[in-house]
Amino acid sequence: MTPVLLAVAHGSRDPAAITSTRVLLRLVHSLRPELAVRCCFLDIARPSLDQALARLARQRPILVPLLLGTGYHLRVDLPAALAAAGLPLTHLAPALGPHPLLVEALADRLAEAGAPPDAPVVLAGAGSSDPTALADTTRTARLLATRLGHPVTPAHLSAATPTPHQAVATLQANGHPRIALATYLLSPGFFARRAATTPARWTSAPLSAHPAVARLVLQRYDETRAIAALPTAA
Repeated sequence: MTPVLLAVAHGSRDPAAITSTRVLLRLVHSLRPELAVRCCFLDIARPSLDQALARLARQRPILVPLLLGTGYHLRVDLPAALAAAGLPLTHLAPALGPHPLLVEALADRLAEAGAPPDAPVVLAGAGSSDPTALADTTRTARLLATRLGHPVTPAHLSAATPTPHQAVATLQANGHPRIALATYLLSPGFFARRAATTPARWTSAPLSAHPAVARLVLQRYDETRAIAALPTAA
């Protein structure tokens, strides 16, 4: 039996965030119709991770976290949930980022927002108290800088500095009046609205259902299925 792809999202009280997750997963399924794609949420929204694992444990799903970095959820919560469900850690994919496919999506979203290729960029991640997650945002900023051909400043919307407002202000003080802000979030919601309040000239939309993100979800699934030595779809 081909294992189910169980995508694990943060969860949100914002209906737009839940809708965005489901749209992304419909795109994932459209790229591989023979694969069963399900979703669950770490907080607030339903089904919860525990509910989804209870329903799917016999199908031995592959968990693909819809998380952009390796933080507490991925290091602690998800392994604990797998263990409680009697599934090995090999069924857990890594975080989506950092990865060149996310950089492709970020660059496209900046272009869609109208940002010129040479505009200074601030990369606005969600932020975390976990140093590993912050380091992942910094690595993504470096990858995006390589793609754009000029420096990108990492910033954090919570729990760490610089904040996007601080990063934009610093660039302005250094003589850059026209700045682009790359929203390094998967879905709309509270943090995306906060990102949109900076004085940056251009602010990109969240990554959401970008085709590169959908391809990355499938890539993480395939990599993990191979490690777990599980069958592919017929």
